Amino acid sequence: MTRVWITRPLPGAVLDAAHDLGADVVVRAETGPLSDAELRVALTEYDMVLPTLGDVFSAQVFADVGVPRCRLLANFGVGYNHIDVDAARTAGVAVTNTPGAVTDATADIAMMLMLMSARRAGEGERMVRARQWPGWHPTQMLGLHMSGKRVGIVGLGRIGQAIARRCHFGFGMAVSYVSRSDKDVPFDVERAPDLKALAAAVDFLVVAVPGGADTRHMIGAQVFDAMPPHAHLINIARGDVVDEAALVDALRGGRIGGAGLDVYEFEPRVPEALLGLENVTLLPHLGTAALEVRTDMGRMAVANIAAFLKGDPLPNPV
Repeated sequence: MTRVWITRPLPGAVLDAAHDLGADVVVRAETGPLSDAELRVALTEYDMVLPTLGDVFSAQVFADVGVPRCRLLANFGVGYNHIDVDAARTAGVAVTNTPGAVTDATADIAMMLMLMSARRAGEGERMVRARQWPGWHPTQMLGLHMSGKRVGIVGLGRIGQAIARRCHFGFGMAVSYVSRSDKDVPFDVERAPDLKALAAAVDFLVVAVPGGADTRHMIGAQVFDAMPPHAHLINIARGDVVDEAALVDALRGGRIGGAGLDVYEFEPRVPEALLGLENVTLLPHLGTAALEVRTDMGRMAVANIAAFLKGDPLPNPV
């Protein structure tokens, strides 16, 4: 019988759908990423695997295995930079993802981080919880008003456009962006000539590009130096898109107004330097953390497996 390995616990409705596949479905109980040994087990002892963020199927893993038993990695998530897709294809392993299901939830988190960072919400909550709030006064915890400002979006794909739509229609913000190509959206946006020019012109810089070698440390010291000193950086993409050490320096030096992060360069490790700063909002990768969203993601991944079992075209190949 065909063997399917689900590498993390998933919502009940997703597991029910998986068990209806007519395959031998094994659900790994651990919530952490696959170990080096488990990565190789995935490719040698299972026909299909449903992995997710942190399950690093590198070129070396494929090289070590040689000819894998596995024929499909049905990734749970839209981002798949933890899978070497070229190495997978060379080994005869198809890769799918779950686009669309994550768009609105991730855009919502971006808006939350923008507001939290600009209005110093995390800092304020810590003050209240520590019983250090002396009461309201006119100059207390003055932040940045978000409505009517200019947002710069790095990457205007599905998620970037969803963020832009919320900023434009919800907060009356002007929208600028950088992308590999012009984008046709049903409201006014302005394409900046390059990333530094974008950074210099905005009040909020939101990162919404895919992870991977092409975007690693795209946001670094030169970008922070270009940003106005009141501007805020928001990252809901992948942690290593931002040079974390350069970000710490910019925050410590007051060269930018603040930052809101949902992802980290060496996730789940968060540098002590970031933890000690008041002008950064830190979330534990909540981008898609809503039950209905994670259920939709899981069902999409299972649908890719079902199509593969039937020999049908894959709904979401990468």
